[in-house]
Amino acid sequence: MTVNKNQTIERALDIIFSLAEAESNLSVGDIAAKVAIPESTAYRLIKTLEQYGMVERKSIGQIRLGVRILELARSLQQQLDRELITIARPIMEELTCKVNETSILCVRSASQVICVQSVETQRMLRLSVEIGKIMPLDRGASGKAILAFEQKQTMDQLINTIPEATLRQSIDKEIEIIREQGYCLTFGEVDTNIFGLAVPIYDINKRVIASLTVAGPTERWDKESGQEFIEKVLNSTHEITKKLAHVSNASLN
Repeated sequence: MTVNKNQTIERALDIIFSLAEAESNLSVGDIAAKVAIPESTAYRLIKTLEQYGMVERKSIGQIRLGVRILELARSLQQQLDRELITIARPIMEELTCKVNETSILCVRSASQVICVQSVETQRMLRLSVEIGKIMPLDRGASGKAILAFEQKQTMDQLINTIPEATLRQSIDKEIEIIREQGYCLTFGEVDTNIFGLAVPIYDINKRVIASLTVAGPTERWDKESGQEFIEKVLNSTHEITKKLAHVSNASLN
């Protein structure tokens, strides 16, 4: 009985994963083929998942993920954001003291990035970024540092939403450079006369979940001490990634 229950749960999860990976709605036959089960079994499992709001029928023969899945995903994202901010805040404060510029923590939301935390320098002339500020994914260090390290399918889909062909090509080339360097450095792309240096942050599965950016007036960027500046941001970001992995491992054990 336990084996059968486990198999049923596994097949139900396979159905959810198949719908999540699909680029369009699927029929019962499509789902049965993807999961390698009889259509009758697929139909029965889909009906059960539908009762719990995990899947829904858009029309006859057209099945997609349900609202309940989206609610769970939002709750999980909010939980992850809280953990990320709790870990990142003291590291950001230390980094801001070291480099004397504003540090910014961003996460992706669809084709944009949102500032979820910032620590301002005490300098009179400084960049101020309010929590909740939305910024583009394809312009500025904070967005590009996330975009460049997304899974290829996601990255391609996001780049294809850019209407200008020449801009798509330039971003493709820039992404190659960002991936090689491990960071993104921009000047005046979002805010005039502002530089941004951003590094991706990863979860325990090595998926990019955020970016840590240090930004300030372009006139204060010093090429001679630039590498030392970059190393400080890289080290802080790696520390956040490491602590996130430690917390995730602890919760699993």
